[in-house]
Amino acid sequence: MIIVGMVFTIISAEEPIGQSGMSEEEVIDLLISEDQNQAYRMLSGILIGVGFLLVLISFGARRKKDTVKRKERKPAE
Repeated sequence: MIIVGMVFTIISAEEPIGQSGMSEEEVIDLLISEDQNQAYRMLSGILIGVGFLLVLISFGARRKKDTVKRKERKPAE
């Protein structure tokens, strides 16, 4: 998930640039591409955050060795 988030970050690195004297269709296309770029940035942030949390959880969920030692009871005679 972290890698996919980084890929989306790289994809959204190119910001659309407007020019003076654009037609209305070009302005609408620019606004749509800016909106898509913002959505990619948000998605990449969410994916990186969730992936990082999963990594933290996986490290915390590991059982430590020899933390719980079992005591053997001798049978009553």
